[in-house]
Amino acid sequence: MNINKTVKIGKFVLNESNPVFIIAEAGVNHNGDLKLAKQLIDVAAEAGADAVKFQSFITEELILENVEKADYQKTTTGKLESQFSMLKKLELEVDKMKEVKLYCESKNILFLTTPFDEKSLNLLDELNLDAYKVSSTDTTNIGFIRKVASKGKPIILSTGMCSMTEVEIAVTAAREINPNVILLQCTSNYPVPDNEVNLNVITTFKRKFDMLIGFSDHTPSIGASPYAVVLGAKVVEKHFTLDKNMDGPDHKASLDPKELQMFVKEIRKVEKYLGSFEKTPSQSEIKTKSKLQKSLVAATTILKGMKFDSNNIVAKRTGGNGHSAIELDYILGKTAQKDFKVNELIILE
Repeated sequence: MNINKTVKIGKFVLNESNPVFIIAEAGVNHNGDLKLAKQLIDVAAEAGADAVKFQSFITEELILENVEKADYQKTTTGKLESQFSMLKKLELEVDKMKEVKLYCESKNILFLTTPFDEKSLNLLDELNLDAYKVSSTDTTNIGFIRKVASKGKPIILSTGMCSMTEVEIAVTAAREINPNVILLQCTSNYPVPDNEVNLNVITTFKRKFDMLIGFSDHTPSIGASPYAVVLGAKVVEKHFTLDKNMDGPDHKASLDPKELQMFVKEIRKVEKYLGSFEKTPSQSEIKTKSKLQKSLVAATTILKGMKFDSNNIVAKRTGGNGHSAIELDYILGKTAQKDFKVNELIILE
């Protein structure tokens, strides 16, 4: 099955021509509190993000009780607590997610969530999601990818911690069932060091898979996303929080509300900078072109019957009048049909 290069997510049509799809990643930065979740939605909507994304999991379905935290989680939440205990405090049950989705609709921002276990995936059927995000933690979970693909909705597939072989297997598993797959370059550290971002992988993915590519950005501040857009990313996602000093694993590596606004503005500015693929004078250049580009005039007195050559004609600014200097080879060798004074426009009759 071929992968579609135009993918519809809610009211958004994603392809190479349309604007970048910006996901504000709330993740678990609500700290399990519905009120905080709604405040995060307010921030994302005010910033102008296209979608706000949460995470859906049942801790018992996701992780064994004795699993250690990742190093960055130990730094942000302490070493003594288990990963299980940390995650248990961050759950938002499906009933609360329903309320979150309704609140998103009231704020005219698309609701997305990442399911992390099969039970949560099936419970989310009640929400009729517009798309599913598959986390980097599940890129190698081929059985889960197939179950997500079978839901028939677009899939945004992240690729942190993966080799190219693992990415190929994951993409194949998804597209055998579902042609609407978007692949994200990602490095799963929070924050990621500059020398491990590897934006060039976006180019590698575009060449290898011929599909829509995006970027899951864990760099500090506005970070690498604007550069990813230059390389062709059509989806970008970035973690944000209400306050970087809040308790929880992801707050410190997230954007604060002001930074999120700057992030969205910068992405939109980059899109304007990129502009059109067609090389033609821009609207603002048309008048400038006539004032600055050159036309052909007589360099010396030219008498009727003489031939135009490189010694008797020259290019000067004329305000756009006469033959453009680009027509030089057409003029050379032609015979003058009248006398021309120095600096007179060369106009063939």
